[in-house]
Amino acid sequence: MNLTAKLRARRAEARTRKAVTHAIETAGSATMRQELSAIAQARNITIR
Repeated sequence: MNLTAKLRARRAEARTRKAVTHAIETAGSATMRQELSAIAQARNITIR
């Protein structure tokens, strides 16, 4: 993997983390937050 591909992959992971965090923070209920957290953990997405 070249440098450009690594940077793109890193930015894509950052966008995914940001989107997941935003979805969890704006979830309408505690149950939805728990479901989103479980999905993120199952897919190995680091939540900050």
